Amino acid sequence: MTTRIVVISAGLGEPSTTRMLADKIAASASKALGDAQVEIVTLRDLAHEITDAGLTGFAAPRLQHVYDQVMSADALIVTVPIFKVSYPGLFKSFVDAMDSDAIVGTPVLLAATGGTARHSLAIETSLRPLFAYLQAFVVPTGVFASPHDWGSAGENALQRRIDRATGELASVLRGGGTGRSREEDIDLFSDTMLSISNPDLR
Repeated sequence: MTTRIVVISAGLGEPSTTRMLADKIAASASKALGDAQVEIVTLRDLAHEITDAGLTGFAAPRLQHVYDQVMSADALIVTVPIFKVSYPGLFKSFVDAMDSDAIVGTPVLLAATGGTARHSLAIETSLRPLFAYLQAFVVPTGVFASPHDWGSAGENALQRRIDRATGELASVLRGGGTGRSREEDIDLFSDTMLSISNPDLR
């Protein structure tokens, strides 16, 4: 049976680095799983429907189709921009209008973009608690990308984090836990601290 993965991209701009990150993670997940069917949803295109759903309590057909995709997915990849250490209101409104039990037990990979590495802990402080409330199964490695990560100096480190996270997601979907070793945890910590401590990012 083909594995279905839904990727939520909550970027507000056009073009969007959040969508760029979503595409990179989707490509890595497809490679890790081999036979995955990956669908990418851009919330910016649904902004009016999301706002109306928050005001009326009812999702228009196009938005309801997305919620149906999310509820039937084998796994989710969620990518959001970070502003002032939190996700944007459009993403929160999308989640607020979703059934509270929609993703109970669903494996989820969390990712975020930000204009500075000072936002790098937002995945842990803002996103992870939200998905804990929703009772999703969040894989250990979150993927954060700052402007440094899109340049030649940081791109390889970003791809390593992406591949590690999608490897965990693939392992969970195959029933093998996260597949992480202590050595991989140490490497991840080193990559993250190097990015945060880079003086060019302050």
